Formats: sequence, C-alpha cells, structure tokens
Amino acid sequence: MSQLLDAIILGLVQGLTEFLPISSSAHLRILGEFLPSAQDPGAAFTAITQIGTETAVVVFFWRDITRIISHWFRSLFGRVPRHDPDARMGWLIIIGSIPIVVLGILFQDEIETTFRSLWIVATMLVVFGVILGLADWAGAKNRSLDRLNVPHGILFGLAQALALIPGVSRSGGTITMGLLLGYARPAAARYAFLLAIPAVFGSGFYQLFKSWGEPAVFGPLETGVATLVAFIVAILIIAFFMSWISKHSFLPFVIYRLALGGFIFWLLATGTIDA
Repeated sequence: MSQLLDAIILGLVQGLTEFLPISSSAHLRILGEFLPSAQDPGAAFTAITQIGTETAVVVFFWRDITRIISHWFRSLFGRVPRHDPDARMGWLIIIGSIPIVVLGILFQDEIETTFRSLWIVATMLVVFGVILGLADWAGAKNRSLDRLNVPHGILFGLAQALALIPGVSRSGGTITMGLLLGYARPAAARYAFLLAIPAVFGSGFYQLFKSWGEPAVFGPLETGVATLVAFIVAILIIAFFMSWISKHSFLPFVIYRLALGGFIFWLLATGTIDA
C-alpha cells in the first residue's frame, strides 16, 4: 500500500510538472528522496509515466494531430501540396525528433545513471532557468508557426534533446529555443508539445518493453496507476498553461527553478540528501 501511495504521488507530480518549464524528471528524481521508500524511481518509471502525460497532449490537440497526420500522408501521394502547412508540420516534427533519438541512443547509459545525480539536476534547473528568463525577456516573440523552417526545426529538436538531462525540462528547453528564435510564446509551446509526441511515446514504450519482467522500484500495478494519474492531471495543466502564456511571461517559472535549484544545493551541501 505504501508503494502504491508513493506511485500515486509521483504520478500526480509528473502530471503537474511535465508541461510546465520546470522539469518533471527533476521533480520525480528529487521527490523520490523524500518518499517512504527513499529511492530514485528511475529513468524507466519516469519514461513510462510520461506515456500518460503525452496521451493528454494527443487528447488536447487531437484535431491538430489528426489533420497533420492526414495532410502529411496524403502529401506523399500528391493529394495535398507538399507546401501545405500541415504537411510541412508533419515533416518538421519528424526532422525535429531526430536529435533526441540519436542522442538518446548514444547516451543511454549516462541518462540512466550519471545524469541523474542531484548535483547535475540542481545545476540544470538554475542554468536553464536563467536562460529561459533571458530568452523570454529578449526574444522578439512575433513569429508564428507558419514561419517554422527546417533549420529552426533542427534547433528545436536539439533543445528538446537536452531534456534527456533531468533539470533541463523538455518543454522548457524547446520553448526557450523558440523564444530565442523569435517565436511567440503560444507558438513555441504548441510546437514543443507536438514535437514531444514521437520522442516520449518512443522512449516510454521502449522502456516498458525493456523493463518487462525486470526488478524495479515500482511494479506494473504501481507504474500503471501513476501513469493514469499523470494523464488526468496533465490534461488540466495543458489547458492552464496554454491560457497562461498567452497573457503572462515565464518569470514565475524562472523564479521557481532558481529557488528549487538553490534548495537542492543547500540540501546536498548540508548532507540532508545524497546525490
């Protein structure tokens, strides 16, 4: 029962933090130290529960996604012009997904071990919090997604790949890149969410297959419940976040990242938690 409660708490936090630019993987890594089990839930648990949050993206953007897939597929046979905006978006999502696939394979061992050090997590929270703040302050924020091109798609993809390191934030990294390139906040967030779909589902189902039958901190029941909780909470968070950024800056999230990173440094320096 204790493990199930821990999993529910982690699923709740996953849903709350996945789409905010504050790094869900960092929160799961940190929270694991304070639960009764006092264990890192692991990269596999994080990746699998992200299936729940990404399913929320599919539900929320269902019309956009089905239209993009339909136009992209039909463009292959000349039934839709290849310069059609939705067909182009399909290609740009594919192109932007390549960096995280390549780097995820190359650095798989580090992702599951070295990169999960809390010293690294705290550093990434602070460093990329500062970068997000600067990008939000200095970015032109006047580009729309119809001006998205291949070089920008690759840059978005490289930024997303940085989220393989807990503390960077998948949405935070890609949104930051979008702001640096001059995209409006909602446009950067929308592409960040769509771009994450192939990577998160691919990583989640790969980890699910890989971990099947292997010993883990949480069993199939606990992981499944956490994934369901994450899905339900994430739908609400996406709606909130898209509404928020159309009217407000990212400053509250920047301040939160800096405060959380500083707090982790303090806990590590005083020996309260182990890296």
